[in-house]
Amino acid sequence: MLPKLIKYILSENPQSQETEVSGWVRTKREMKNLIFVEINDGSCFAGIQCTFDRSAGIDKQTEDSLSSLTTGASVKIKGKLIPSPASGQSVEIAASSLLVLGQAPAENISGKNPALDIQAYPLQKKRHSLEFLREIAHLRPRTNTFSAVARIRSRMAYAIHRYFKENDFFYLHTPIITAGDCEGAGAMFQVTTLEPSGEIDYSKDFFGKKTYLTVSGQLEAETYATAISRVYTFGPTFRAENSNTVRHLAEFWMVEPEVAFAELEDDMALAEDFLKYIFSSVLEECADELKFFDSHVEKGIIENLKGVAEAKFSHITYTDAVKELEKASAGNKNLFEFKPGWGCDLQSEHEKFLTEKIAGGPVIVTDYPKEIKAFYMKLNDDGKTVRAMDVLVPRLGEIIGGSQREDNLEKLSGRIVETGMKTEDYSWYLDLRRYGTVPHAGFGLGFERLIQYVTGMANIRDVIPYPRAVGQAGF
Repeated sequence: MLPKLIKYILSENPQSQETEVSGWVRTKREMKNLIFVEINDGSCFAGIQCTFDRSAGIDKQTEDSLSSLTTGASVKIKGKLIPSPASGQSVEIAASSLLVLGQAPAENISGKNPALDIQAYPLQKKRHSLEFLREIAHLRPRTNTFSAVARIRSRMAYAIHRYFKENDFFYLHTPIITAGDCEGAGAMFQVTTLEPSGEIDYSKDFFGKKTYLTVSGQLEAETYATAISRVYTFGPTFRAENSNTVRHLAEFWMVEPEVAFAELEDDMALAEDFLKYIFSSVLEECADELKFFDSHVEKGIIENLKGVAEAKFSHITYTDAVKELEKASAGNKNLFEFKPGWGCDLQSEHEKFLTEKIAGGPVIVTDYPKEIKAFYMKLNDDGKTVRAMDVLVPRLGEIIGGSQREDNLEKLSGRIVETGMKTEDYSWYLDLRRYGTVPHAGFGLGFERLIQYVTGMANIRDVIPYPRAVGQAGF
C-alpha cells in the first residue's frame, strides 16, 4: 500500500491514533527536552510538525538519527496524531521513532574516491534567487515556489483534458518528427542520422528526406478533424529561434483544438469558454498555491483571474485596434517603444494597452493582414486580411492565437506558392480540400505561457521542469 500523504493526514480528526509519515526535512529545532521536526512530502504547501519528547523516552537509534538530522534529509516517522497546541496547524505527530532514509549533509564530504564526494545540500532554510535555482533544476522542485508550480501545472493539464472530454473532443497524438513547416517561419530543429560533411544526400538519411522536430501539430490535427469532427493535441513542440528572453523556450507544450464545420466566430467562442473553464478550475482547485503566488510573486493574481473568468470578452478588428493605438500614440510620442501602424505585428506593449486601456479586460482581435499570418488562414473577401484571431488578456497580452482555416483548394494552393513554399510538400494537406472540404477552425495555446499567467512567474523557464533554451540543455 502506498504511504499516506501529508495533505490527507493534516485533514484527519486527531484521536491519538498511530500514524506514519514520510517526507523531507524542512526544519529542525530544539527547546529543552523537545525536538521539533517539520517534514513535507510535496503533496501540499503545508508540512507536518513531528515532536520528539526526550522526557517521555527516545530510543538510542532515534536519538542518534535526530542528532545528525539536517534540512533536506528524507525520513520516515512514526507516532500518534494529536491536536496541535501551536498556532497555524490543527494536528501534529507525537513522534516515537525516526528512520533516516537519505542524508542531506550541510557540509562537504570528501573521501578516497572523488567521484563519490558529496557537496553540501544547496537548499538551506533561506530564500534562494530564481537564477540560482535554475542552476540546480533537479533540486528546485523541493522549494515552495517550484513545488507549487508543479502542482498547478499538473492540475491545469488535467483540467484541459477534462474540458475537451466534456465537450466531445478526441485526444490526438500528432507526430514529433515531421517533414513540413506548419508556420512557414523556418525556425526548426533538424533531425538526421547523417554526419554533416559537405553536400548531404538526404535520400540516404533515416527517413529518406529532410525532417525536423515539429513546431505545431495543427496540420495533422486538421486531417483528423475532417474525419471525426473535434480533436485536440497537447504535446511538446519546438522552435529553433535564437531568442534568449524570459518569454521564449526552444521546447514547450502546446494545446491545439481543431473543429470541423466551424467558422471564426465559433473558434472565438470556444477560446473564450476554454479559458474561463481553466481559470475557474485553477481558482477552485489550487487555492493555496494561488494565495502563495499572490502574496510572494505578484499581487493581484487571484482578482485578475477571477476578472477574466467572469468577463465578457470584447471583440475588435485589427484595423480598428491599430487606429486606437495610433490615436493614443499621437498624443504621446513616447507611449510605445514600437510605433503602431497598419501592417505591423502587434507587440506585447500594444496588446497590453488594448486590454488594459481600450477594452478594460480581455479582448479578441480579428482580421489581421495576411502578410503577418500563416499561409493556412482563410482569406477574407477584401483579399488583404485573413480570418485570424488573437485572444489578449490583461497583464500578458496574447494568450491564444487561432483562425478559420482556408478550405478553398485554389486559394490555399496560391497562398503556399505566395509564401515561397512548395505545393508538392503539402499535397497531402491540399487533399483535405480536394475531398469533402469543410469550414474548420482551431487555435493554439502555449501551456507555459498559460502557467506564467496563472502564477505570475516572470521567466518562462521557471514554469517548465527542465527548460530548453539557447545554450541550455542540461539535466
